[in-house]
Amino acid sequence: MSHISRRGFTAGAAGTLSGLLTAGDATAYAPEGDLGVIRRPQRQFRGMWLATVANRDWPSKPGLPAEQQRADLLGFLDTAVQRRLNAVIFQVRPTADALWPSPYEPWSQYLTGRQGEDPGWDPLGFAVREAHRRGLELHAWFNPYRIANHADPALLVPTHPARLHPEWVVAYGGKLYYNPGLPDVRCFVQDAMLDAVRRYPIDAVHWDDYFYPYPVAGQVFDDDAAWEAYGAGFPDRSAWRRDNTDRLVRETALRIRKLKPRVRFGISPFGVWRNRATDPEGSDTRAGVQTYDDLYADTRGWVRKRWIDYIVPQVYWNIGFAVADYAKLVPWWAGVVDGTGVDLFIGEALYKAGDPAQPAPWQDPAELSRHLTFDRSRPQVRGNAFFSAKEVAADRIGAMARVVADHYPTPVRPPR
Repeated sequence: MSHISRRGFTAGAAGTLSGLLTAGDATAYAPEGDLGVIRRPQRQFRGMWLATVANRDWPSKPGLPAEQQRADLLGFLDTAVQRRLNAVIFQVRPTADALWPSPYEPWSQYLTGRQGEDPGWDPLGFAVREAHRRGLELHAWFNPYRIANHADPALLVPTHPARLHPEWVVAYGGKLYYNPGLPDVRCFVQDAMLDAVRRYPIDAVHWDDYFYPYPVAGQVFDDDAAWEAYGAGFPDRSAWRRDNTDRLVRETALRIRKLKPRVRFGISPFGVWRNRATDPEGSDTRAGVQTYDDLYADTRGWVRKRWIDYIVPQVYWNIGFAVADYAKLVPWWAGVVDGTGVDLFIGEALYKAGDPAQPAPWQDPAELSRHLTFDRSRPQVRGNAFFSAKEVAADRIGAMARVVADHYPTPVRPPR
């Protein structure tokens, strides 16, 4: 997809980001230690993921009254404004289901507790409207291939596409997935996702790191029949699988551009494309997972080919972490996007801050702030996104408050 033109904000109600900004605002702030340098004007992405799978962030549990669900959702949007964020990445298709009245897939079980049951309101439509009222971008977050976090098709509603097309389904690692190697699957999942693009004024289509599933020791992803049918001409199955993922990305990009050229397309992959020991073009890391080899996702290639508008690598490690050092990965990604016109935002592991199971750097409220200070030396880095909304609100040890105090003194508009 070509790098599309940026969209402006209109004035909004007092207390919202759009109400606080005028054309000459969006001042960038240099925290203490940068000699008081002020850079202006500047746009910056400040996002948070709002996860619905397994009721991680919202709704807090299934079956809550619609009025409470709406109030809780507004609470997260208001928190984003209070933290001077400007984008919410809202998960609207967590498991081959929908948080809007989709003609393709059932209502999500995470709303009512029963897949296919109408919750009596439209969460995506409500979220888009209320986000825009507050001057926030709403990026609709979809998972292309995950069907269920269990392996029993009988637990799906009888009208579920996976029940109607069992030949589309692969059970792997205790979960169900659509088979990425089938052209009918790629067409269907695109249709299901683009229905939301067609119907709502969302600002972006967003995917996370799930393409082919993460490897499970001792298990095989059974796509033998698809490989037999469609793998001719490829040197090996890995190359064919990567081509399948490439096709999904490229086709979706083209369809978004044709349908609504102002809607952006962004992907948030696992932070390591390939280790340098595997590929001289890779990063100076020793990660056990490499997206190119294990998820069949050529994340670097999508940027270099300019198929996407932005990338948010999940650089979920602390500065100095030996296996995957934040201070080595960010410059590597900056080099990947350099000259492409693709925006680079860095995904931040806010959920690790203060978690007693994490190493010592994550017990320091200043760790995340140091990340953003480091990023400022790389002009290719145009912002950050925080996982996830529950931690943005609760802020267990004050790490988010430190980021806001050090780096977000005033509201700014996101890149466009």
